[in-house]
Amino acid sequence: MKIAVLSQNPELYSTRRLVEAGEKRGHEMHVVDPLKCYMNITAHQPSIFYEGEKLQGFEAVIPRIGTSITFFGTAVLRQFEAMDVYSVNSSIAINRARDKLRSLQILARKGIPLPLTGFSHATESSKSLMDIIGGAPLVIKLIEGTQGRGVVLADTNEAAESVIDAFRSLRADLLVQKFVREGKGRDVRCFVVGGKVVAAMVRQAKDGDFRSNLHRGGTAFQAKISPEERSIAVNATQCMGLNKAGVDLLRSEQGPLVIEVNSSPGLEGIETVTKKDVSGSIIEFVEKNKDKKNRKGKSWG
Repeated sequence: MKIAVLSQNPELYSTRRLVEAGEKRGHEMHVVDPLKCYMNITAHQPSIFYEGEKLQGFEAVIPRIGTSITFFGTAVLRQFEAMDVYSVNSSIAINRARDKLRSLQILARKGIPLPLTGFSHATESSKSLMDIIGGAPLVIKLIEGTQGRGVVLADTNEAAESVIDAFRSLRADLLVQKFVREGKGRDVRCFVVGGKVVAAMVRQAKDGDFRSNLHRGGTAFQAKISPEERSIAVNATQCMGLNKAGVDLLRSEQGPLVIEVNSSPGLEGIETVTKKDVSGSIIEFVEKNKDKKNRKGKSWG
């Protein structure tokens, strides 16, 4: 099978591992930088050109589209879909997951447990918004933030108002969430592929920080997850229309809470910590599902 991995950097761990796993199973793997693609938008023969050549013969695509290039990256993915190339995650599901507010609204509507979350546009609504959530401590998140960037913990209402005012002055959209103290700077990353949790790890924030992202200096170890956590992770992934996702959970007094569903989770941390061949699971999923062509009515919108 000829498989494209949409990635800007072939040297990234996640990209390399997908290529290695695919080649190990006898597939022809190609790394395609979406920013170097250009497309022929036509009703009858949609096509993609890459470094002067027309991309042909691909049966599947594995998107690893960075947040900063979501707009153009998903446009290239839609073109693959128009060419009837199977994608592990559809373009519309990726866009849905990248919009933090929209994704939380979808999860809440489907009954997925979440931290108490608020959103407003006007700064004059800040005090009322904090009252609705229950007051400090609060976690304030930029909607466009990734890997722990743009996430601030405010211990008092006064501090929260100052942070919100500062972000608003930058014309930034943000979410305000109740801080789960019992989480103690720790969350659980469940890696879901094809409706199954194939690996899970606990991420612990470094001393003095509450953000557990490994990119922020956190540590990790293999997790033993409960049936409830497993079920919530799988359901959250399916609610977003994703086949592959990293679902981040907080262990609270009320039970597991979903804090994010990541459509393009990194592989290095989860494979290193758990010793699981997550890349191989993704390739195996592609093998089993490549004949499920993308129907425009379902994957576009």
